Amino acid sequence: MKPLRVSAVQYHLHTIHSYQEFVDQVTHYVKTAQEFETEFVLFPEFITTQLLSIPTKKNQAPTIDDLPNYTEPYYELFTSLAKQTGMYLIGGTHVIRKDGKLYNVAHLFTPDGLIHQQAKLHITPTEVKEWGITPGESINVFETEKGTIALLTCYDIEFPEVVRIVRAKGADVIFCPSCTDDRHGFHRVRYCCHARAVENQVYVVTTGTVGSLPTVDFMRANFGQAAVITPNDIPFPPRGILVEGEINDDMIVTADLDLSLLYKVREKGSVTTWRDRRTDLYPDWK
Repeated sequence: MKPLRVSAVQYHLHTIHSYQEFVDQVTHYVKTAQEFETEFVLFPEFITTQLLSIPTKKNQAPTIDDLPNYTEPYYELFTSLAKQTGMYLIGGTHVIRKDGKLYNVAHLFTPDGLIHQQAKLHITPTEVKEWGITPGESINVFETEKGTIALLTCYDIEFPEVVRIVRAKGADVIFCPSCTDDRHGFHRVRYCCHARAVENQVYVVTTGTVGSLPTVDFMRANFGQAAVITPNDIPFPPRGILVEGEINDDMIVTADLDLSLLYKVREKGSVTTWRDRRTDLYPDWK
């Protein structure tokens, strides 16, 4: 089985002055990943909040309610890049409006022009109180010609139950776009990524925003690092990390995922955590 090559972008947030600057920055990262012959590219959560830093003619600061206005251009940009490069692009998350409600939604753009969505399921207190984000109501996996994947955004990875569900539905790789503003939040998400990889014997690809948006409320501080995380067993690195970036640097990390190793350790690893679940003692997803 051919390894699956993935890249994760430590997206640098900074003030921009036009939508074209956003297009140029996204394109730069995608083209860089293409040079590495990557098949999946992961962007962080809330990358499109950078668009709220664009000055307005009335000098009024845009708010999260204005972000859905960029949905169509965002779709056009990532769809075009996915088609041009032949790569699967996880375009971080973008806030969309549906039936009058705001959702924080991860998007998978495929080489054949399709757009798949997974709304964030667990909403942080700040997202609820300050932005009025509504939680998603469905849990999806996406079958691609390269493998079956799931998109679980930031806080979602802190809930073991949802990862059990996507694993039961066949996901071998969890992509976790994230956005954390300090060390506490970063390590909370990162440690949970490792736990979910061990519990479910899956790969977890995660990344976060770096830099700052001085004019955008609740996006003024970012603490991020990309990583490709494995189960902790003999075929994998001892620390369960295939690759990780330099904290808070503007960069991309790339690694190859050997899915056959997952199947091997699930069958006869040092531990077989997925198979050894005690469903006679505690509930399991059915």
